[in-house]
Amino acid sequence: MANHRKSCLSGKGVTKVFGLGLKKTVAVNHVDFDFLEGDFVSIVGESGSGKTTLAKMLLGLLPETEGEIFFQGSLRNIRGRENKKKYWKEIQAIFQDPFSSYNLFQKIDSVLLDCIRMRGGARLPYTNKIEMITEACSFVNLKFEELTNKYPFELSGGQMQRLMIARIFLLKPKILLADEPTSMIDACSRATILDMLMNLRNENGMTIIFITHDIGLAYYISDDVYIMEHGNIVEHGKAEDVILNPKDEYTKRLISDVPKIHEVWDLSTVG
Repeated sequence: MANHRKSCLSGKGVTKVFGLGLKKTVAVNHVDFDFLEGDFVSIVGESGSGKTTLAKMLLGLLPETEGEIFFQGSLRNIRGRENKKKYWKEIQAIFQDPFSSYNLFQKIDSVLLDCIRMRGGARLPYTNKIEMITEACSFVNLKFEELTNKYPFELSGGQMQRLMIARIFLLKPKILLADEPTSMIDACSRATILDMLMNLRNENGMTIIFITHDIGLAYYISDDVYIMEHGNIVEHGKAEDVILNPKDEYTKRLISDVPKIHEVWDLSTVG
């Protein structure tokens, strides 16, 4: 991709400390990052590495203890309800557990109509709204006529994950933060979800920040990779550089846990 793309989200010295004194935990420790418009970025680390805490700070759900976060080149200001709402129009998330992401007593029609309202389409004729919803559902291989009047709990986990992506299709944020969105679904659905995320990026020039423990997956889908260990970013760069020529011992260990990640398979030994 060309080099004239701008930074959409960056940070300097971003830190999150929980607790005080002896009970103090540094969850994210003075990290720097720079995510460019239209990039697919993976933040990779094991459980407890700080990647989800960092994701919550990027979303504005947790305040940073120290450091600065910049949005579209300017110091991010999410003080007050109006500023937060404005920010959340441009950055959205999909999570590991789709069931906790919905109000289970709100019908699917309302969930999707809310997305159109959030994008300023409240006054559109109802038929236009239904057209938009139908298009969003078909983008994720769902049929709106089979979902209308249903509640989220009437869908399977895979359908709910796809519905979350349909929401993003309607909201069209500049940044999508995907926190382990494929870890609760089978391999076939996982590939479908990743395809849909790629299509979203290609259609809308969206920046996708993918939080994962799976370095193999990160290698196949990412432009850039950030490796996190104990709250620190220990290595980052182009996915191929980091994974084919790792410098940090932690990155090397993560890669060694994934057999044959970048080697040609030798099928001559197969009987």
